[in-house]
This record gives sequence, C-alpha cells and structure tokens, in this order.
Amino acid sequence: MYRIIIFFLFQVSVFSILSAQETIYVKAQPGDATPRLQNAIEQARHLKGKKVVIQLEQGNYDLYRNSSSKQVYFISNTASKEENPDPTKHIGLWIKDMKNLIIDGGGAHLITHGEMTSFVIDKSENITLRNFTLKAADPSVTEMKVIDTTAYTATFRIHPKDRYEIADKQIKWIGTEWSFTGGIAQTFNLHTNITNRCNLPTDHVVSLTDIGNHQIHATYDKKITLYPGEIFQMRDAIRDEACGFIHLSKNIILEHLNLHFLGNFGIVGQYSENLTYKYLNCEPEYGSGRTCASFADFVQMSGCKGKIRIINSRFEGAQDDPINVHGTHLKVIAYEPGNKIVVRFMHPQSYGFEAFFPGDEVEFTEIHSLQCLHKASVLKVERVNDYDCKLTLNGSVPSILPQQEVVIENITWTPEVEIRNNYFARTPTRGILVTTRRKVIIENNVFYRTPMSAIAISNDARSWYESGPVHDLTIRNNHFIECGSPVINIAPENNRPNGTVHKGIRIENNRFTLTLKDKQAIYARWTDNIRISGNYFDGIYPISTKESVLLEHCTNVENE
Repeated sequence: MYRIIIFFLFQVSVFSILSAQETIYVKAQPGDATPRLQNAIEQARHLKGKKVVIQLEQGNYDLYRNSSSKQVYFISNTASKEENPDPTKHIGLWIKDMKNLIIDGGGAHLITHGEMTSFVIDKSENITLRNFTLKAADPSVTEMKVIDTTAYTATFRIHPKDRYEIADKQIKWIGTEWSFTGGIAQTFNLHTNITNRCNLPTDHVVSLTDIGNHQIHATYDKKITLYPGEIFQMRDAIRDEACGFIHLSKNIILEHLNLHFLGNFGIVGQYSENLTYKYLNCEPEYGSGRTCASFADFVQMSGCKGKIRIINSRFEGAQDDPINVHGTHLKVIAYEPGNKIVVRFMHPQSYGFEAFFPGDEVEFTEIHSLQCLHKASVLKVERVNDYDCKLTLNGSVPSILPQQEVVIENITWTPEVEIRNNYFARTPTRGILVTTRRKVIIENNVFYRTPMSAIAISNDARSWYESGPVHDLTIRNNHFIECGSPVINIAPENNRPNGTVHKGIRIENNRFTLTLKDKQAIYARWTDNIRISGNYFDGIYPISTKESVLLEHCTNVENE
C-alpha cells in the first residue's frame, strides 16, 4: 500500500510539472511570417508568466521590416542623433514584460528582409532563444571580388544576390527599403583569412562600367594595387538597427544559434542581468559565397550586472570587435544645492538610455588620471533630455569635486564575465575588449590573426567614455596565433597619471605564436598586482621574454 501511494504521488508530481508548461506551435508557411510569430508571442504574454515554449516547425520564416513592431529604443554604441534622428527600431520578435518563455526554432531559418532589429527582449525575465538560424535576404554588407587587374584597371564580380546600379562613377547598393553609395570598406584575403579596413574600390575611378553578368569594370586615374581573388566588403556607416537588443532584463539565454548576418550592429545587452551566450555560430553561412557576418560588433554588453557568460562559440567575419563588455562614464556638468548633480552622455553614439536607478552606487572619477575621488548612492533620477539627467545623492559631494573635470560610473551595473572555449577570427580590429571591476575569466580561447590586439583592456573618460577599471582578471590557457602587437594590451587612457588604474591581473599558461613584425605579446601600464607566468612564446625566430613583455609604471609585478 505504501509503494502504491508513493507511485501515485510521483505520477501526480510529474503530471503537475508537465501541465505547468504550455506549448504554442508555429508552422512554417510561405509568405511573411512576422505577424504569425508576433501573434505567438502575444499568446504567450496572455499566459502571464506561466512557462511557455513557442515551438517552430523546421523551415523558413521570412521577417519583413514593413510588418515589424516599431518601437523607440536608445541603444549604446550605435548612432548619433545627427546620423540617425529617428531611433525607432523595426523589430521582428518583440518580447516585452514577459517571464518564463522559450522560443525553440527546431532548426528553423529566420530570414530578414530590410534593415531590422531581429529581436528585442525588454523588461523580461527567464527568456531563452535557441535552435534557429538567423540570416538576411539582403545583407547590408555588400561584397565583390577582384577577378582581373592591371596597373590602371580592375574588373570586379559582385555577389550574385547583391543588387546595384551604376551612376556617376559610383555603385549604388540596393536592398529592401534601403540603399547607400560609398560608405566604409574592408578587404578580405581568402588565403590568410584576414580582413583589413581600406579605401573604397571606387576611389580615384574615372570610369565605371557594368559589363553584365554581375561584373563591373573600373578605370583609375592613378596606379592601383589590387590582386585577383581579393574581396571587398562595403557598408554604410549608420548603426540605426541592431541584430538583437536585451534591455532591462534578467536571466536571458541564447544558445545553439547560427547567426549568419548581424545587421547594422550586433547583439546588445544593456542594463540587464545574467546573460548567457553559448554555442553561437557567428560566421557567414557555408556555401553562401559571403565572407562577412556582421555589420559591426558581434556582442556588445553595456552597463550590465550579474554574470555575462560567452562560451563554446565561434566569432568569424565581423566588421568590428567580436566582444566588447563595458560601462559608460557620464560627465558631471553641474552641481546643484540639495546633493544634486547633472550628468551628461558625452559620446554622440551613446545617449538617451536609462543609466541610473534609485539605490545604485556611483563612483566619481577624475578624467585625466582615472582615479576615484568619491563614492555615493543615488536617491532619485530625473531625466532632463536625451543627453542629461539629474541625480539626487545620499550626501553632499566634497568641495574639491567642482574644481576638477569629473565623470561618474554606475558601479552597481558592472558584471562578472566568463569567456571560455571560443574561436575568434576575420575581424579588422580586436578580439575582446573588457572593462569591469568584477571577476573576469578569459580562458581556453583561440584568437587567429586579429590585426589589432587580441585582448584590449582600456578604461577612458575622454574618447569613447567606456568605463571602468579592472580589478580581477585572469587570462589563461588561450592560444594567440599571429595577432597584432601587443597581443594583450592593458592600456588605461590616463593622460595625466596619478597612480595605477587597473589591478589584480593574471596572465598564465597562454601560447603566443608571434610574427616577425609583431613581437610584443604583452603590454601593461599603470597596473598594480600583475602576475605573468607559464606563458609560451613561439615563432619563426628565437623569442625572448624580454622582448615579448613590456611593463610600464606597474607595481607588485611577478614576471616569470
């Protein structure tokens, strides 16, 4: 009898668990899938936090800009008001004020048409996106290959799916509700798997002719240096959308995703907590003939907290840094009675978003030395305009502060970071940028021929205003293959130093494969408590630790 009761209770328990989850099925059908996917999300919203799985049938789902959800979002590191006066985003999957939702693609392909923000997760909790591919029918990075060249001429073959017109010795690139002429270019070398920023292939053109079969012929007014097989990637400069945006949300997981084109910007996490990215394949789709997978960064984390985990993923083919984790320095522009200060966003591409909340702790920093001057807590936040906000603090500020140039950082919104088991290649810039005072582990990654530093640790209050100091960083068991010098670059932007900025850095058991040109593996300045041990330096020439490691104004150093 006792066993029967236990078995019955077990059955009831299992049934309760299963019944607590709802599944909404979406079929793959021809035509615009945007309304059907939005409808499925709306059905899940009506379940008011009950665990829901939106299960997609394997197949193609076309997302169109003209049927997207149109919402205004200010996103860090995107576009200035002058570049993009209207910050409205065109959103394919809009997940707002929701809990306990899984969107399982089941191997589906989501295909965007037009410049779009593929998904937004806003003020939501416990959300997972998994098991789908994201790509663009009309990627806004266009490509063409050099197929023949002389001293003054070149013939190019344009990617067969790119649309274009020739006018006034320029190429006008055309997509769904977008077009551009000129823009930014970089070249891709198939043999070295390296991309570099470059001039436009139409610079110094005196004639440009469409010769058919997606080929154009250019004549130049000066000698050119091109080679057959070289591929040009071109885009405009305006980051008016993002691939994905995670805003004021918590416990978000992106897993087992193929991200073949991240349009206009990458995946941005902004003032969110506990974000996990695992098994992401960020690279061009195999067999597509494309060589670029991202308009700019792959992953940008701005002002987050909790833990950021980026693991077991591949990042290849970006037009900017694959991973950037940072906060934002706002400049103090006024001190008012009653413990109030007015602060301002300083970089034109980061503005308008909520950067402070009641209860947050802030740190006052002198902009030239990057030294902490004072700490306080926020009692009240008042928005003045898109650039300024007024903060009421828990106490008066020292009289010395108004006499100096000062920024503040929200140190409550600073995350732990774990970046493990990833591959980085084919970017014209760096591999990882990270500035956070909490624990950071960068381990078991491969960095292949990044033209700039593979890992950069900065902190600045005069240019990008990306905060802040690093206090606990481990870089361990990584392989750096022919990356730019210095491979690891710890360089706070303190132009009037007054003591160390970073501290607690360990660089251990890494392998550096260096080139004849780039010999410097590690550079650090104005850093306290730095340990460098067990690293291996190799190349085509004898390498000494002395020429591979350079430390300036560092204290408490262990260099083995």
